Amino acid sequence: MTKRFRGREDRGQALVELALVLTILLTLLLGIIEVGRIGHAYLVVLHASREGARLGAIGQDDNAIRARVKAAAPSIPEAELSIEIQPAKWERYTGEPLRVSVAHEVHLVVPFFSGIIPDPFPVVGRTTMRIE
Repeated sequence: MTKRFRGREDRGQALVELALVLTILLTLLLGIIEVGRIGHAYLVVLHASREGARLGAIGQDDNAIRARVKAAAPSIPEAELSIEIQPAKWERYTGEPLRVSVAHEVHLVVPFFSGIIPDPFPVVGRTTMRIE
């Protein structure tokens, strides 16, 4: 009769491996979500700055530019948008550049990422167009 080798018990090994792998996968997934949120905010503020600069380039005033920027960024609350228009309306001449800058701070949802990237993460979209 041959003796069967009985090693140590491996019943908990799969559970430990799952815990280790699941931690890494969840961290990676949450990182992808945060980067996606920041990327979305960047695209929205960049689009809003382009819309505002185009309107200003054809001669509209600051109030119309601000209204267009806010309308072009529907996923960001108006109170959280910072809009800067240069130069002032009375200093704009044909052929000169008009700069519209739109800023927003993205607050991170996952708290432990604030050690890697700043919380809130500043996102700025700047567009310069020639006044027509």
